[in-house]
This record gives sequence, structure tokens and C-alpha cells, in this order.
Amino acid sequence: MTQSFLSEQLLDLWSDLQQPAVFWQVAVLAGCLLVGWILARLIRLGFAAKDSNAGILRIGLESFSRVLSPSIALGLILLIRPILARTQHVNLLNVAIPLVACFVLVRLSLYVLRRVFARTGRVGDAVMVFEKLITLVVWTGFAMYITGLWPDLIDSLEKTVLPLGRNKVSLLTILQAVGSVLLTLLLALWAGAGLEQRLMRLESVHSSLRAVMARMARALLILIAVLVSLSLVGIDLTVLSVFGGALGVGLGLGLQKIVGSYVSGFVILLERSMAVGDMVTVDRFYGQVTRINTRYTVLRGLDGIESVIPNELFVSGPVQNYSLTDRALWLKTQVTVSYDTDIESVLPLLEAAVASIDRVLTKPGVTANLQRFGADGLEVEVGFWIADPENGRSNILSKVNRAIWQTLKNNHIAVPFNQREIRILNDRLPIFMAPTVPVSSDDVTPPSVGADR
Repeated sequence: MTQSFLSEQLLDLWSDLQQPAVFWQVAVLAGCLLVGWILARLIRLGFAAKDSNAGILRIGLESFSRVLSPSIALGLILLIRPILARTQHVNLLNVAIPLVACFVLVRLSLYVLRRVFARTGRVGDAVMVFEKLITLVVWTGFAMYITGLWPDLIDSLEKTVLPLGRNKVSLLTILQAVGSVLLTLLLALWAGAGLEQRLMRLESVHSSLRAVMARMARALLILIAVLVSLSLVGIDLTVLSVFGGALGVGLGLGLQKIVGSYVSGFVILLERSMAVGDMVTVDRFYGQVTRINTRYTVLRGLDGIESVIPNELFVSGPVQNYSLTDRALWLKTQVTVSYDTDIESVLPLLEAAVASIDRVLTKPGVTANLQRFGADGLEVEVGFWIADPENGRSNILSKVNRAIWQTLKNNHIAVPFNQREIRILNDRLPIFMAPTVPVSSDDVTPPSVGADR
């Protein structure tokens, strides 16, 4: 049996350690690692010093610095090794290259996972499990490579054949297919996340159009990734036609509501009938739009309750948007004053009282009108405009009513209440209305003996 890769490297390293020139390899390795760390730090600090409008490159490099440092070191080692090999052996660098490469691969995998599935900063349990699994697989592969077991493993996987219908596929081909699909999907999701952040920063484009472009770009990248990965493995893409037909039938029969919501989501985003931050009323739900997804929209009510509403409801039914073209909202309240009030002096007082509230717009202004002659007094309606419907209507109406009430009290203006008088025209009640007093058997006195008959 021939010597393994590990034993060959150990013998070469041992022979190099006997020579004083090995210190050149140690110095080169340490210098590359140090230069890589310094350059990565300088790049990160340089982009961090810029303003927040530097773009997606700054966002990527700030979190990519942990991957950038070993990557620069690996590039320097690969660059210096052939130069140093002209004068001496470089067995130490030959062992260091796959070690640093595995380190770069682990860091890069963790970076991509967190950029795709933990963009908000919170790392879930599933992401942690995937990170540990990737780390274990990478270092296991490095251990098998350095010990010389990697060629034997590849040969064993290639000889293991699994029957799939009429064909037989080796286990190595299946693993390559799964790996290529996962890798291309992960890269597509990473590119989609970066593109979405870039699009969301375009202030010149409407927010709905930005969301549509981001979602369509991500879907297109995922589709391309799947097709490319299947082509790399050698799977004929024409076999997907059967799957596509079955999927179409399934969508037409059982997924009508879901597909309708997805299509409605794109319609809402494209026609810009609703955007994040709008105050809307749909069906029996009222609140602020906090999120527009492809399938559903989230409305946050003024009481803090969030409602998840399918997008189909926004397209098939009537929707009231309080801030579609103008955020100004008209509100009104009513008050009744007595008939002996000077109405011409009351109306300006009410308008001035309502206009003094901070949320009430001064333009177009407050209007107070005499609506009708009511049964109890003169009915006055006070109308006003606000520009922030997302802050609620009940609280501003409360402030307006309190200001009106204080103004009426300060000016001694009476607010009548309902009064009803009941007059009895005849003091003699009818016989059928005379009250009856129940008489018990104990109150009845039996007749005495010898009474008149």
C-alpha cells in the first residue's frame, strides 16, 4: 500500500524543519495572515467612515470583513508560493493553503446564510443548525483530504448505484445534484437580498414599484438557479414539462385562492393603489398598511392589533384609502345650543377654539355651520381637516369636543338637554285605569248568625 497524503506531507515537513530556510515559510505565512487582517480592517473602517448613502458595497463589506481577512491572506499565499518555490521547498505553504481555504469557505458560508435568513440581526435556531452542519462538513472534508481518504471516498460513492425507475444513478451524482441546487439557490437568495436592499434605496422610484421589482428579481434569480443547477448535473430539462402540466392543473383546481392572492399582490404593487404607511379600510378592518407581501397585506389597527388580509380582498372588494393622493382627512362633530343664543357670535368662537388644536390644519381651515333647527335647540356642525390620519381619529375628536365645551362654558352658552313634559288634562282617572287592590281571604269577615237575610 502506498503512503497516504498525510504521511507524505509529514515527511516533507519534517525534512523542511531540519533546514533553516523553513523560517522563510513561517515568515511568509505569518506575514500574509497579518497583511490580510490589516487590509480587511482598513477597508471596513474606510467604508464605515462614509455616510449611509454609500450603497450596497458598504453594507456588504461591513459584515464581509471576517471573510475578507482570510481571503486576502489566501490570495497572498497563492501569489508568493510559486515565487518562493524557485529557491526552496514550500511544503509548509502546501499544507497551509487547504487549511486557510477551508477557513475561508466556512466564513463565507456563515456570511451568506446570515445575509439571506438573518438580515434583521436575529439568528434563529434553524440558521444555527445549518451553520454547525456546514462547518462540520467542511472540516470533515478537509480532514479526509489531508489524510488521503478523499479519493477513496469519491470512488466509493461513484460505485454505489441506486435504481431510479428504469435508470441507475450513482450516489455521487445525487449528492452533486443536491449540492449544486442548494449552492445555486443560496447564491440566488443572497443576490436577491442584496438587489432588494439596493432597490429599496431608490427614493426616485415609488415604494410599490420597488417592491415589485425586488420580488420579481428574486423569483427570476431562483428560477435561473434551479435551471442552471439541473443543467450542471446533466438532467434533461424537457422532463420538467410533465411536472409543469401537473402543477398547472393543481393550481387551477386546488390553489385558486392562493394564486389569486399572489396575482392580486402584484396588481396592487404595480398599479400603486396602496403603499406602506397608508391608512385604509377594507371590509371590517381599518388600520395602517405596515407590510405588503406577495400573498397578504398586514394592517395595524390603532389599538395595536395586526390583521393579515389576503390580497385578493383588496382587489375584489371596495377599499377606502385615506392617504392615496392626499393625506388630509375631513372630520366633523356636532353640538346643540339653546334657541336664545346669538348664533352669529357663537360660530366664530367655535371655529377659533377648534383651530387652536395642534393637529387641526389651518388651511383650508375650520368651518362651523348651522345645520338645522332641532327639537331641543340649534344644531351646529363643526368641520376641520387633519394631515395625520395614522395617529387616529378618536383622540383628535376628543380634543375638539373638549375645546368646544370649554368655549361654551367660558362664554356662558347653554347646551340644552332633552326635556319632556307630561300633562294630565283630566284629574279623574277612567274606571278601567283605576287601580285594583288585591284582597286576601283573611280580610273577609264572615256574616254573623242571625243577621238580616
